[in-house]
Amino acid sequence: FCRQRNIQTYRKFKSVDFILLVEQRWQRSVRRMSSVVKKKRSLRSAFPVLDLPLQPIHQHVYEANLRNSNACHEKFTELSEKVRKGGGDNAIARHTQRNRKLLVRDRLRLLLDDEGFLELSPLAGLGLPYGDIPSAGCLTGIGRISGLWCVFIANDATVKGGTAYPITVKKQLRAQEVAIQNRLPCVYLVDSGGAFLPLQSEIFPDKNQGGRTFYNEAIMSAMKIPQVSVVCGSCTAGGAYIPTMAEEAVMVHRIGTVFLGGPPLVKAATGEEVTPEDLGGARLHAEVSGCIDHFAWEEKEAYVCTRNIISTLNFQLPEEEEAEVKEPLYSPEELLGLAPQSYNYSLDVKMVISRLTDESRFHEFKARYGTTLITGFAKIHGHLVGLVANNGELSHQAALKGSHFVQLCDQRDIPLVFLQNTAPTVAPTLSSTQAEMNSNCLKAQGSMMSAVACASVPKITVVIGACHGADSYAMCGRAFDPNFLFLWPNARVSMAAPGHAGSLLPPDSAQEEEQKKKQDDLNRRLKEESSAFYSSGRLWDDGVILPQDTRKVLRDCLDIIKQQHYQLSTKKQQSTLLRV
Repeated sequence: FCRQRNIQTYRKFKSVDFILLVEQRWQRSVRRMSSVVKKKRSLRSAFPVLDLPLQPIHQHVYEANLRNSNACHEKFTELSEKVRKGGGDNAIARHTQRNRKLLVRDRLRLLLDDEGFLELSPLAGLGLPYGDIPSAGCLTGIGRISGLWCVFIANDATVKGGTAYPITVKKQLRAQEVAIQNRLPCVYLVDSGGAFLPLQSEIFPDKNQGGRTFYNEAIMSAMKIPQVSVVCGSCTAGGAYIPTMAEEAVMVHRIGTVFLGGPPLVKAATGEEVTPEDLGGARLHAEVSGCIDHFAWEEKEAYVCTRNIISTLNFQLPEEEEAEVKEPLYSPEELLGLAPQSYNYSLDVKMVISRLTDESRFHEFKARYGTTLITGFAKIHGHLVGLVANNGELSHQAALKGSHFVQLCDQRDIPLVFLQNTAPTVAPTLSSTQAEMNSNCLKAQGSMMSAVACASVPKITVVIGACHGADSYAMCGRAFDPNFLFLWPNARVSMAAPGHAGSLLPPDSAQEEEQKKKQDDLNRRLKEESSAFYSSGRLWDDGVILPQDTRKVLRDCLDIIKQQHYQLSTKKQQSTLLRV
């Protein structure tokens, strides 16, 4: 009634300024009314059920995929066990007995509410030219502290004595990027031996290398993203800036040290002998320098203190309600047989969707148009999402459909989930008709890429099969900055699929034998370098996940993304918090 009366008054006075004032008052009144309502509920939906059980006609392909998935699972288990051993038995004994420190996973058990955290890129650092660096020398992930999702970056000093390699820096920067993108508090567990000097040219000088860590700390503080640092080991050289730039720092007595140059450097420069504790121990920095804010006698006390700090953050979380979980109608274990061992073994992607969504329900968008791309709405653990899934080559019509749907989700602020399984190579141009078709497809795919790149809603990508060529960009590959990107163990990531190297080489009929040798060599490299484990070892993704765990991982990601809406007073601009 008030709104109608205001509009009538506007018609009477015909004032632009007046109507703007009216709209502002209306918006304020709506905000006041919405603030009164404590509990919110989403709109009721009755999406159609995807009734897609396994049929006898699928059995041959399903069994072949299942055998491949089991082999990939064995490889995944083997690498995971290797990573969990850290630097090996001798390094663990030295870390726990001589240095009297807790192992990194034991530290996380004391810090986090439970062990159900989302670990990021656990296989990073394996198979690199300079050797295996298990977990890249640090554990990163997202876990709950005092009920709040927080990013953690925890050095593992059993791996190369906590030395930072190029892959270590890359992993830490990715964790900070996740914190920035999703506005998550960040906790650093610092136990670092500094940079690996023989590879300093790959650690120090460039934009996205070592110094970027400190730049990100400053930017995050200005964005009002809380950061807490726990010094539970050595912080030497550049590592000393991490606790001093965090908003609050906790330090453990006799274990934590912070200095630019350690006792050996002091002796070499001045001839003076000094202990690490006197040079940069917890007592010195708590009582003299003021570099730290909280003194802890032992590690357990430090993590209790950190949990208390997190509980002071300005977040207002909704009351937890035990909502009924509506599981899919089909077992998630069946996804093992739906994970294609190659593109030719792909089954209908709707069968995958029906094993991920609540009650296997899915409201398809443009079902009869561009059928090689499946788009539509579904719920995953109660979260409304827009699903975009490959079901064949990304044709002209499919790309236009994808562009339309992505823009629709962006307009409605609905998160996007991409299930990627792209064609092994681009279609060859053998005629003028084919050239025209390829040109139209190129234009449509460019339109979809623009829509995906410019969409401001959260995006999660899961590579369930192939990730090849330009199609992967339109399906929100790593270059298009999804909030999270995960691979199934069977996934392949390369410019072209193994066996299709011929599409990357120019034709040369005069030297067929040499051309064939080049193709064989390239196909061999593609097979090795397109593996999901090769990709994850180089941090081209956020981790390899098992198909049957996909629904749980998506739930955690959607919960994490949603948390930023519960932080209070995020709009006020402020400068970086500077220490005394």
